[in-house]
Amino acid sequence: MSNVDMLKLAQDAIRTVLFVAAPILGISLTVGLVVSIIQAVTQIQEATLAFVPKIVAVFVSLLLFGPWIIKLLLQFASELLSNINLYIY
Repeated sequence: MSNVDMLKLAQDAIRTVLFVAAPILGISLTVGLVVSIIQAVTQIQEATLAFVPKIVAVFVSLLLFGPWIIKLLLQFASELLSNINLYIY
């Protein structure tokens, strides 16, 4: 396996991880920002108030993006396993 093949495999793995994590992290960030603004405006400084909406948002985003995430992961795994003979010395 050449260095170019290893770099391509690493790039594909990192790209897949970023694509899988981006929707969940984006929604969690947006919900956290909205909750923080609401807490600042109403001067309610309860720590648990920030976590519950984010957890709910992450679960909802997993329900919405779950099939797409599984499709991406299966596509990467299939590509990896179909080319496994290239990765073995």
